[in-house]
Amino acid sequence: MKTKKLTVAQATISFLKNQYVKRDGKENKFFAGCFGIFGHGNVVGLGEALKHNPDFIYYQTRNEQAMVHTAAAYAKMKNRLQTFVCTSSIGPGATNMITAAASASINRLPVLLLPGDFFSKRTASPLLQQTEYGFTQDMSVNDCFKPISKYWDRINRPEQLISSLLEAMRVLTSPSETGVVTLAMPHDVQAESYDFPLDFFEKRVWYIPRSSPDTSLINKAVKIIKNSKQPMIVCGGGVIYSEAEQELKKLIEQCGIPVAETFAGKGSLHYKNPLNLGAMGATGTKGASKISKNADVVIGIGTRYADFTSASKSAWQNPDVNFININIAELDAFKQSAIPLQGDAKQTIEILTKSLKGYNTGKSYVKKIKQLNTEWDKIVDKVYSVDDHKNPVQSEYLGALNNFIEDRDVVVCAAGSAPGDLHKLWKTKNSKGFHLEYGNSCMGYEIPGGLGVKMADNSREVYVICGDASYLMLPTDIITTIQEGYKITIILINNQGYASIGGLSDSVGGEGFGTHFKYRNPETGQLDGDFLPVDLAKNAESLGAIVYKPKGISEYIDALSKAKKNERTTLIYVETIRDRKMAGYGYSWWDVPVPEVSDSNEVQKIRKQYEKDKKLQKIYIKPH
Repeated sequence: MKTKKLTVAQATISFLKNQYVKRDGKENKFFAGCFGIFGHGNVVGLGEALKHNPDFIYYQTRNEQAMVHTAAAYAKMKNRLQTFVCTSSIGPGATNMITAAASASINRLPVLLLPGDFFSKRTASPLLQQTEYGFTQDMSVNDCFKPISKYWDRINRPEQLISSLLEAMRVLTSPSETGVVTLAMPHDVQAESYDFPLDFFEKRVWYIPRSSPDTSLINKAVKIIKNSKQPMIVCGGGVIYSEAEQELKKLIEQCGIPVAETFAGKGSLHYKNPLNLGAMGATGTKGASKISKNADVVIGIGTRYADFTSASKSAWQNPDVNFININIAELDAFKQSAIPLQGDAKQTIEILTKSLKGYNTGKSYVKKIKQLNTEWDKIVDKVYSVDDHKNPVQSEYLGALNNFIEDRDVVVCAAGSAPGDLHKLWKTKNSKGFHLEYGNSCMGYEIPGGLGVKMADNSREVYVICGDASYLMLPTDIITTIQEGYKITIILINNQGYASIGGLSDSVGGEGFGTHFKYRNPETGQLDGDFLPVDLAKNAESLGAIVYKPKGISEYIDALSKAKKNERTTLIYVETIRDRKMAGYGYSWWDVPVPEVSDSNEVQKIRKQYEKDKKLQKIYIKPH
């Protein structure tokens, strides 16, 4: 067998740059390059290897958490068929990646992490930035990645790299198991050489299968659907990852089944499709809430039934409701005691469509769905149609933006009160125009996420929505957008603090405690003094962004027009009233426990309502 002597770091990059994926006959490289911040734990190993492999592009970033967010957003836009490698040094560089790594795995998005690690030989231990443990020498901070990685390994010997990288690729390219993969890379091992087989570096294609569910389970599901009177579909992100949008449209139009969308699934249908009920769950529309309550069959496609989607398991009140889940992941397919149609969404929907030929829910049910769809569009139009004034609220800014953008443009958001408003209101016209990270709802995702979206498709205008608190978490990669020439437009809504959690605090009797950006009051000892004199617009400008500070909707629209013409990242800074948010419609509940005992009369009152709502929470364990 022919071999080549390379360091472990050199072999790693040589292997990664020759990995390809193929689905439906379309083939592409799996890795678009590598994000990294160098320290003593990776600069002379992986850093040297990246320098001498210029065809595997290295991207400089400003924060380790941000680079993983960017990689995850990129993978999401690419339907998980392409992603990035992220490398950091040992210690704080590595642990900075943990938050974003959790977000990626929660959202089932592939990202490969290569953090530096301690010396495998232990000759110089303890190293700078090495955490010591009194009960073992075989652990580092990188072990913290184990609970949030779908595959984890430490390369203690050069020959281990071969099997480890192959296993890493198996998991990263698996539709059902994908997420973060972490390979801890000790300092000394990165620099060690080994005679690697040349076959290891040959082009390798990983085929992404479209598997089908068991036939007997399909037959059982078809029988239940055909006997249903009020079925509905809950559409999750798996529809989009599978590229099953057209198959979904064909199924519902043939059978007259309405669709409600999760955060990840929003955009699977055009908002004007008459069978589209819009947002599902705790932040759902009136129509979705109404239909969910009485549904006798729920067909979950590519959803993991997060608490916002299920309204904390209170959305479906029909005691005889049946669940049928189409999901590539076994874990999600079995949720809600469903008939588990474990398989690719596109493939399975096609099978169901053929099997359900001749079945239709009936004219009266379809008419009801269409009326709810039209009614909701009128509600949204009313919210969007506002008179210009100097103090707009958040929903008015979002409406003006939605009316301004073109069909292929993308809105990006992750945390705060904006995701709920966007979920209810945003008029989606394609499956990539609505990009929300709501699996982890990670503050700080927005700007690096916007960068990842733009890198994935530079032909689209990307609009990042974030509040002041989220902005403060991770603004630094504004610099990276400018360095790499990936212009995004940031809408920074100043809420003077944590507005979303402040609203939640108010709703449970907490009076917004600890959620305003205010001075400590020497008289009360609390953070209830004057607002802090923070100027985030100047901060963005100092990082290289073009900044506008419009007053009112007309100036805001003018700023959007200017931003669209700019070639550099632009930030539009707007003020709003933090306590005026979009109201809920229909029954929408989120289980946030209220203290059983409190000196506050308000808390006592809200606890009684909580106990009343809690009685609507269901345990879906009906056998089939």
